[in-house]
Amino acid sequence: MQRVPMTKTGFEKATAELNELKTVTRPKVIAAIAEARAHGDLKENAEYHAAREQQSFVEGRIAELESKLSNAQVIDVTQMPNTGKVIFGTTVTLMDLDTEAEVKYQIVGDDEADIKAGKISVNSPIARGLVGKEEGQSVVVKTPKGEAEYEIVSVQYI
Repeated sequence: MQRVPMTKTGFEKATAELNELKTVTRPKVIAAIAEARAHGDLKENAEYHAAREQQSFVEGRIAELESKLSNAQVIDVTQMPNTGKVIFGTTVTLMDLDTEAEVKYQIVGDDEADIKAGKISVNSPIARGLVGKEEGQSVVVKTPKGEAEYEIVSVQYI
């Protein structure tokens, strides 16, 4: 299977979530199923069906996280020399040349992307346009709204 790039922080978060699901959530759901079973008739027992549905969700999420973590290629940019080049994991400050507004994004894996937190997927149009470019360069990025021109103000390996 294909290796999936992931930041060190993203890997740690996914590992913590997996641990939480296995050690806390799964036992709670199993206990809820046992309690609901004790109430009798399972056909008309809404608590039992809700607990089984929750168990299905938890087991699916555990399987998904285990798969992602086993295929993860953890990239820690803090251990790399800062060459000023935009790569996976770097934090890039951009200036929109039309509005002169500055924005800051970290380029992360698909699962870690959160635009409100300033994290964009490496597969997003902006990130694809930035990767490989260097500090001080101007970049024209094709976005769903049309073309946007940015200048790369800084590239941080944090």
